[in-house]
Amino acid sequence: MDLSNLQPAPGSVRDRKRIGRGPGSGKGGTSTRGHKGAKSRSGYKRKIGFEGGQMPLQRRLPKFGFKNIFRVEYKAINLSVLDAIATARNLEKITLEDLRSAGVINKKQLVKVLADGSLTRALTVEANAFSAAAEKAITEAGGTATKL
Repeated sequence: MDLSNLQPAPGSVRDRKRIGRGPGSGKGGTSTRGHKGAKSRSGYKRKIGFEGGQMPLQRRLPKFGFKNIFRVEYKAINLSVLDAIATARNLEKITLEDLRSAGVINKKQLVKVLADGSLTRALTVEANAFSAAAEKAITEAGGTATKL
C-alpha cells in the first residue's frame, strides 16, 4: 500500500444533493422546501424566539423589576488587597494608578474600599468611595483615606 492507491472507505463519500435542477432530478420544482410558508421563501431567517406564531415565551411572561439609570457601579477592593500591593511594591501611598498597574482595576472603573482584612502599615489611600469600617481601619492604622 502506498500513496498512489489510497481511497476513502466504501460508503463514506457521497455526491452532494443538487437542488433545483429540473424535474428529472427528483429535486426540482419546490427544491425540497415543500409548498408555501416562510421556510419555502428565499431570504427566510428564523427569528430568535419565534414559536410558529404562538405567543413567544418572552412575551407571555410578565415584566418585573427596574433598572436605575443613575446607579454608580464601583469595583470593590478590600484592605487585604491594598496591604498586599503596598507590601509587594513598597508603597506608602496607593492611588488609582497603582491599582491599574497592579492589574486590579481597568481604566474606567471606580473604586470602593471595603474593610475585609487588615493593614500592617500606615497607608494614604485615594479612592472614589470608602465603607465606614474601611475608613476607620485606615485611620486607626495611622493612614489617611482620601475621596476623589
